[in-house]
Amino acid sequence: MTSRLEPLLNPRSIAMIGASGNPGRIGGMPLELLTRFGFEGGIYPVNPKYQEVFGLRCWPEIEAVPEPVDLAVLAIAAAEVTPMLRRCHAKGIPAAIVYAAGFAEAGDEGARLQAELEAFVAESGMAVAGPNCMGFANLNTQAHTAFASVFKTAPAQDGPGSVSLLTQSGNVCAAVYAIARRVGLPFSHFINTGNEACLDFSQYLEYLAADPQTEIVLGYIEQLRDGGRFVQACRELERRGKLLIALKAGATDKGAQAVQSHTSALAGDRRVYAAAFRQLNVIEATDFAQMAHLASLATLRHRAAGKRVAVLTMSGALGAILADKFIGAGLSLPDLPPDLQEVLRGGIPDYGMVGNPVDVTGNVVNDPAFVRTVLQALGTSDAIDVVVVYAPGYMLDRMADALAEASRQHRRLFVAIDTGQAQSRAALREAEVAVFEDLGLAVAALAPYLLWCEARATRRQADQPVLDTVAMPALPCNEAQARAYVAAFGVPEAAIGVARSADEAVRDARRVGYPVAVKVLSPDIVHKTEAGGVALNLADDEAVRAAWADVTQAAARAQPGARIDGVMVQKMERGVAEIIVGATRDPVFGPVLTVGLGGVLTEIYQDTSHRLLPVDEDIALQMLRELKAFALLDGFRGKPRGDVAAACQRIVAIGNALLAAPAHVSQIEVNPLLIKEAGQGVAVLDALILPATP
Repeated sequence: MTSRLEPLLNPRSIAMIGASGNPGRIGGMPLELLTRFGFEGGIYPVNPKYQEVFGLRCWPEIEAVPEPVDLAVLAIAAAEVTPMLRRCHAKGIPAAIVYAAGFAEAGDEGARLQAELEAFVAESGMAVAGPNCMGFANLNTQAHTAFASVFKTAPAQDGPGSVSLLTQSGNVCAAVYAIARRVGLPFSHFINTGNEACLDFSQYLEYLAADPQTEIVLGYIEQLRDGGRFVQACRELERRGKLLIALKAGATDKGAQAVQSHTSALAGDRRVYAAAFRQLNVIEATDFAQMAHLASLATLRHRAAGKRVAVLTMSGALGAILADKFIGAGLSLPDLPPDLQEVLRGGIPDYGMVGNPVDVTGNVVNDPAFVRTVLQALGTSDAIDVVVVYAPGYMLDRMADALAEASRQHRRLFVAIDTGQAQSRAALREAEVAVFEDLGLAVAALAPYLLWCEARATRRQADQPVLDTVAMPALPCNEAQARAYVAAFGVPEAAIGVARSADEAVRDARRVGYPVAVKVLSPDIVHKTEAGGVALNLADDEAVRAAWADVTQAAARAQPGARIDGVMVQKMERGVAEIIVGATRDPVFGPVLTVGLGGVLTEIYQDTSHRLLPVDEDIALQMLRELKAFALLDGFRGKPRGDVAAACQRIVAIGNALLAAPAHVSQIEVNPLLIKEAGQGVAVLDALILPATP
């Protein structure tokens, strides 16, 4: 089935409405590029002012163009856009690009124009890019519709490309293209999305996932408008073995939600995006140069099987520096097997290292043939995935033939770091050796790329659970009602009682067993401790009676008008550690799970892990292991181990509780979830359900 974006991104014929004969104007530059680079399809300039532009006949109006047109490019004022689109649609043109600004970003009149545009597109089904869009380029067909001078200044591309550039900024699109072309990346598509009034980032990504000419996508994201579609597009990319490298702008959390719950404070916008990228095996980049070098690695014939790196240097100091940087970035430098070390020791003096890093020392200058032996031995070892060679330019030139030969002979990724000016760089790249000029950039590109390679083989997603319908209490609800709801999904209740008088509180305390906690019960008070509504470690009837009065009166003073449903009496529990488990509906990605160090220190330490829901027990365990506080569950300094298996079961259950909840439930939070010693289970110490804000 042909995508409706096909005429936009792979047009056979193009009409330029508002054409100009001046290559410096937005109506002229695309025409110059189309003719300069030899677009073989139909090109139809439209403007009654001209008879001819760039050697092409110029038509007075779109209706006069005698041939079918796939794509109309509108270089006209904002107020003229929708009327012109109607004329294009009447002529049977399926797609258009709108250059003009002055829509939603331009006050009330601009908003009116954009609403008019959106209504027309919804009615007609026309594929319209923009507005406020620089235009596109298909570098494999030379279909240039962008007014971008970078195509004239960046190194020209020779032959077809497989890298597509997709950004929410025209300037970023041009900047990344310029850097990437200097690295030699071969491009297929150049796409910037503009205002995304009618087509958003995820729809373009969906197209590129299915595009046979795209293997790698470089994406710049400010805000996703359709997170669900983005997730599906990323999964399709992964299914087809394609790679998305994304740079996300904006690191500010949604602070306005922090007053509602701990989960909202922890699962801020930036964290959820990062978690989604990691879960979808998207490489998140930090700058344009890193993006280009990551893509350059991914275009090589050999994709590494994992993150095990062997480092070969002529300097022990540089070997140590590289080892520190690679390991700090999440890679490993395994000790080489004894038989391989023995081969290396055959030409490396005693003061040189053979374990990993490998220091061949300056003696290699006297025996260049030994370099071939070393590289061949590393190239055949099952103990490593990647060989990194660090050498100054003149030494890299001496090693180049052996390095190129090893790369061609073995399905192993070879990398050269050259801080000099080696003459052999082009020959090495031709032999599929990755060449870097900077140590830091080499680490910044290699580490996320190798982790992506490893994740391709091991990453998995949880199956969508089949959930029974569970009655949801009216919202807002108090803690006892929240506990009862999550308990229905397999989250065990602690021993509790609900009391509406001091006498009832004493009765419940005797039933559950001292010592107990007494907490005010109110659907209107989210943070009970801050309101003075909690009393802990109460040892007898007298203390419980006093606590009844204290917590109810303090809560009433702290939040006048709050409904008080009595108090909850809860047995004090002991355990190994406390965690927070919160499920929330993210406005972009939908249901998201947060797990972190719990209790009163939650927001201070920000020790959290996040996943898109659903999750299963394996993924829940991964989340726990990502926490710095996991050591507390794993027998830290001889302490008892926690019941991690029970914790994982309950983490999954809390996520499922949100998945089964109606849409008006925005968050379900258990904080703390007390993890007891291994074999003793867990206990809910507090629970919260919040409605969506209007």
